[in-house]
Amino acid sequence: MQNAATVLDVLRERGGRGLPLERLYRQLFNPQLFLMAYGRIYANKGAMTPGATGETVDGMSLEKIDAIIGRLRAETYRWTPRRLTYIPKKNGRKRPLGLPTWSDKLVAEVVRLLLEAHYAVQFSRHSHGFRPGRGCHTARSMRWWKSGKEHTGSSKETSPTASAVWITR
Repeated sequence: MQNAATVLDVLRERGGRGLPLERLYRQLFNPQLFLMAYGRIYANKGAMTPGATGETVDGMSLEKIDAIIGRLRAETYRWTPRRLTYIPKKNGRKRPLGLPTWSDKLVAEVVRLLLEAHYAVQFSRHSHGFRPGRGCHTARSMRWWKSGKEHTGSSKETSPTASAVWITR
């Protein structure tokens, strides 16, 4: 198996050239990607919260990763229904929250790594929604020009049109 960083670099390069994804499912058989995904999510606050099966990050091992890969290879892996719990909101009401199992979190993170590597390079540099290191605060720090007038993106101004020119501060 290839190194996880090499796999992601190849996907980034293919995405940058606009080439299609091919045979992506077999990359789910790479244990290095699972270890990289584990390293990204094990320290999250929700890692110790049990899902529907009671499984947490404590039970993770290379044998468990091999078992997940074996089920993916045999196409018998099934997502477990989330455990539904209700958490309080500021207004006193409660909202539903689905808690996935640790295995589902891990597989989802591997899929996210693969898809993000390919598609992130295709996004506009002005796109700020749901991207690593970007969000509404970085979008507000952008400046744009329209009709010779500088705008900073404050809520009192109109949003830019497709013909607006963006510059970064």
